[in-house]
Amino acid sequence: MARILLVEDDLDNISLLTRLLTHHGHEIKVADNAESAFTEAKAFAPQMILMDLELPPTGDSPPNPNAGLDATRRLKSDPETASIPVVALTAHTMAQHQEKIAAAGCDDFQEKPITPFNSLLEKIAKHTG
Repeated sequence: MARILLVEDDLDNISLLTRLLTHHGHEIKVADNAESAFTEAKAFAPQMILMDLELPPTGDSPPNPNAGLDATRRLKSDPETASIPVVALTAHTMAQHQEKIAAAGCDDFQEKPITPFNSLLEKIAKHTG
């Protein structure tokens, strides 16, 4: 299955997604802020990144609604990480949000809460297939 970097700061979401994705055979590494997303993407070499959009920029800062988009732009501008598909995890799925997500370089988005879970599994298969 796939090596997935989960960039998420909510402990409940981390627990749920890690448990469900590993149950389906995926190898998961977690980064809990935008800066560690960049570091872990280089070290772990994931086949896909699941990127929460509202993250702390660094470990000791409050969540920022644009930190996930900023991290995606940074990942997509670096030759080492540019080809890794990024799927935005967001509760904001209106057209203007989708445009911002695409403009930042995200390859897809997944609405939160994630129901049904199969929709996320299908996106993982699509982008790592």
